[in-house]
Amino acid sequence: MRAGSETTECSTGLPQLDCLLDGPTSRGISRVGRLHRMAAAKLLRGLGLYPGQEFLMMCLWEAGAVRQSELIKRLELDPSTVTKMLQRLEQSGHVRRRPDPADRRAVLVEATERSCGLRQEVERAWERLEEHTVTGLSEAERAELSRLLGRVEENLCAQTADCPPPECGPVC
Repeated sequence: MRAGSETTECSTGLPQLDCLLDGPTSRGISRVGRLHRMAAAKLLRGLGLYPGQEFLMMCLWEAGAVRQSELIKRLELDPSTVTKMLQRLEQSGHVRRRPDPADRRAVLVEATERSCGLRQEVERAWERLEEHTVTGLSEAERAELSRLLGRVEENLCAQTADCPPPECGPVC
Protein backbone atom coordinates (compact mmCIF):
# COMPACT_ATOMS: atom_id res chain seq x y z
CA MET A 1 0.00 0.00 0.00
CA ARG A 2 1.16 3.56 -0.70
CA ALA A 3 2.52 5.55 2.20
CA GLY A 4 -0.04 7.93 3.64
CA SER A 5 -3.02 6.33 1.90
CA GLU A 6 -6.00 5.28 3.89
CA THR A 7 -7.76 2.00 3.39
CA THR A 8 -11.51 1.82 2.93
CA GLU A 9 -12.99 -1.51 3.90
CA CYS A 10 -15.83 -3.18 2.05
CA SER A 11 -18.52 -5.38 3.58
CA THR A 12 -16.17 -8.37 3.67
CA GLY A 13 -13.72 -6.48 5.87
CA LEU A 14 -11.11 -6.54 3.11
CA PRO A 15 -9.53 -3.37 1.72
CA GLN A 16 -11.26 -2.14 -1.46
CA LEU A 17 -9.18 -2.81 -4.55
CA ASP A 18 -9.47 0.77 -5.82
CA CYS A 19 -7.78 1.96 -2.63
CA LEU A 20 -4.83 -0.37 -3.15
CA LEU A 21 -4.07 0.50 -6.77
CA ASP A 22 -2.44 3.72 -7.80
CA GLY A 23 -3.84 5.44 -10.88
CA PRO A 24 -6.81 7.74 -10.36
CA THR A 25 -7.42 8.18 -14.11
CA SER A 26 -7.49 4.47 -14.89
CA ARG A 27 -9.61 3.83 -11.81
CA GLY A 28 -12.03 6.58 -12.87
CA ILE A 29 -12.29 5.33 -16.44
CA SER A 30 -12.91 1.80 -15.18
CA ARG A 31 -15.66 2.95 -12.82
CA VAL A 32 -17.31 5.24 -15.37
CA GLY A 33 -17.21 2.46 -17.97
CA ARG A 34 -18.87 0.03 -15.58
CA LEU A 35 -21.54 2.56 -14.56
CA HIS A 36 -22.19 3.48 -18.20
CA ARG A 37 -22.72 -0.20 -19.05
CA MET A 38 -25.08 -0.57 -16.07
CA ALA A 39 -27.10 2.46 -17.22
CA ALA A 40 -27.21 1.06 -20.77
CA ALA A 41 -28.37 -2.30 -19.40
CA LYS A 42 -31.20 -0.62 -17.51
CA LEU A 43 -32.41 1.17 -20.66
CA LEU A 44 -32.03 -1.88 -22.90
CA ARG A 45 -33.68 -4.28 -20.46
CA GLY A 46 -37.06 -2.79 -21.33
CA LEU A 47 -36.41 -3.66 -24.97
CA GLY A 48 -35.46 -7.25 -24.18
CA LEU A 49 -31.80 -6.68 -25.05
CA TYR A 50 -28.54 -7.08 -23.16
CA PRO A 51 -25.68 -4.54 -23.47
CA GLY A 52 -23.74 -5.15 -26.67
CA GLN A 53 -26.66 -6.72 -28.50
CA GLU A 54 -27.76 -3.27 -29.69
CA PHE A 55 -24.43 -2.90 -31.55
CA LEU A 56 -24.94 -6.25 -33.24
CA MET A 57 -28.50 -5.31 -34.21
CA MET A 58 -27.39 -1.91 -35.55
CA CYS A 59 -24.85 -3.69 -37.76
CA LEU A 60 -27.55 -5.96 -39.15
CA TRP A 61 -30.07 -3.16 -39.62
CA GLU A 62 -27.46 -1.12 -41.51
CA ALA A 63 -25.74 -3.86 -43.51
CA GLY A 64 -28.47 -6.42 -44.07
CA ALA A 65 -27.44 -10.07 -44.18
CA VAL A 66 -23.74 -10.54 -43.36
CA ARG A 67 -21.54 -13.53 -42.75
CA GLN A 68 -21.19 -14.39 -39.09
CA SER A 69 -17.39 -14.23 -39.45
CA GLU A 70 -17.67 -10.66 -40.81
CA LEU A 71 -19.98 -9.68 -37.97
CA ILE A 72 -17.39 -10.96 -35.47
CA LYS A 73 -14.71 -8.79 -37.13
CA ARG A 74 -16.92 -5.70 -37.22
CA LEU A 75 -17.95 -6.01 -33.58
CA GLU A 76 -14.35 -6.70 -32.47
CA LEU A 77 -15.53 -9.37 -30.06
CA ASP A 78 -14.56 -12.93 -29.28
CA PRO A 79 -16.33 -15.41 -31.60
CA SER A 80 -17.87 -17.25 -28.64
CA THR A 81 -19.34 -13.97 -27.33
CA VAL A 82 -20.95 -13.21 -30.69
CA THR A 83 -22.24 -16.77 -30.98
CA LYS A 84 -23.92 -16.52 -27.57
CA MET A 85 -25.41 -13.13 -28.50
CA LEU A 86 -26.75 -14.56 -31.75
CA GLN A 87 -28.25 -17.56 -29.97
CA ARG A 88 -30.15 -15.29 -27.56
CA LEU A 89 -31.25 -12.94 -30.34
CA GLU A 90 -32.34 -15.88 -32.49
CA GLN A 91 -34.36 -17.36 -29.61
CA SER A 92 -36.09 -14.01 -29.11
CA GLY A 93 -36.91 -13.79 -32.81
CA HIS A 94 -34.66 -10.80 -33.62
CA VAL A 95 -32.16 -12.53 -35.93
CA ARG A 96 -32.13 -15.41 -38.36
CA ARG A 97 -29.11 -17.49 -39.39
CA ARG A 98 -28.89 -19.49 -42.61
CA PRO A 99 -26.21 -21.03 -44.83
CA ASP A 100 -24.59 -18.62 -47.29
CA PRO A 101 -25.66 -19.75 -50.81
CA ALA A 102 -22.27 -18.61 -52.16
CA ASP A 103 -20.37 -20.75 -49.63
CA ARG A 104 -22.38 -23.37 -47.76
CA ARG A 105 -19.68 -23.51 -45.04
CA ALA A 106 -20.38 -19.89 -44.11
CA VAL A 107 -23.38 -18.65 -42.15
CA LEU A 108 -25.35 -15.52 -43.01
CA VAL A 109 -26.97 -13.55 -40.21
CA GLU A 110 -29.79 -11.08 -40.75
CA ALA A 111 -32.28 -9.06 -38.74
CA THR A 112 -35.84 -10.30 -38.84
CA GLU A 113 -38.81 -8.15 -39.80
CA ARG A 114 -39.91 -8.40 -36.17
CA SER A 115 -36.69 -6.73 -35.00
CA CYS A 116 -37.03 -3.70 -37.27
CA GLY A 117 -39.49 -2.08 -34.85
CA LEU A 118 -36.75 -2.16 -32.20
CA ARG A 119 -34.42 0.06 -34.19
CA GLN A 120 -36.05 3.37 -33.26
CA GLU A 121 -36.40 2.25 -29.64
CA VAL A 122 -32.68 1.36 -29.49
CA GLU A 123 -31.78 4.73 -30.98
CA ARG A 124 -34.00 6.50 -28.43
CA ALA A 125 -32.44 4.47 -25.59
CA TRP A 126 -28.96 5.58 -26.71
CA GLU A 127 -30.12 9.20 -26.95
CA ARG A 128 -31.38 8.95 -23.36
CA LEU A 129 -28.13 7.29 -22.27
CA GLU A 130 -26.13 10.08 -23.90
CA GLU A 131 -28.21 12.73 -22.18
CA HIS A 132 -27.95 11.00 -18.79
CA THR A 133 -24.20 10.67 -19.30
CA VAL A 134 -23.53 14.36 -19.98
CA THR A 135 -26.28 16.01 -17.92
CA GLY A 136 -24.95 19.12 -16.24
CA LEU A 137 -22.10 19.61 -18.71
CA SER A 138 -22.09 22.68 -20.93
CA GLU A 139 -21.65 22.29 -24.69
CA ALA A 140 -18.01 23.37 -24.27
CA GLU A 141 -17.47 20.79 -21.51
CA ARG A 142 -19.10 18.09 -23.65
CA ALA A 143 -16.81 18.95 -26.55
CA GLU A 144 -13.78 18.95 -24.24
CA LEU A 145 -14.79 15.59 -22.74
CA SER A 146 -15.12 14.10 -26.23
CA ARG A 147 -11.74 15.53 -27.20
CA LEU A 148 -10.06 14.17 -24.06
CA LEU A 149 -11.66 10.74 -24.45
CA GLY A 150 -10.42 10.67 -28.05
CA ARG A 151 -6.92 11.43 -26.83
CA VAL A 152 -7.10 8.68 -24.18
CA GLU A 153 -8.34 6.30 -26.87
CA GLU A 154 -5.37 7.22 -29.09
CA ASN A 155 -2.97 6.59 -26.19
CA LEU A 156 -4.49 3.19 -25.49
CA CYS A 157 -4.60 2.28 -29.18
CA ALA A 158 -0.89 2.99 -29.43
CA GLN A 159 -0.43 0.15 -26.90
CA THR A 160 -2.91 -2.23 -28.51
CA ALA A 161 -2.33 -4.41 -31.56
CA ASP A 162 -4.89 -4.12 -34.35
CA CYS A 163 -6.56 -1.05 -32.90
CA PRO A 164 -9.40 0.09 -35.17
CA PRO A 165 -9.61 3.68 -36.41
CA PRO A 166 -11.59 5.90 -33.98
CA GLU A 167 -14.42 6.52 -36.45
CA CYS A 168 -15.14 2.80 -36.71
CA GLY A 169 -15.31 1.82 -33.07
CA PRO A 170 -17.02 -1.41 -32.04
CA VAL A 171 -19.93 -0.83 -34.41
CA CYS A 172 -20.45 -1.33 -38.13
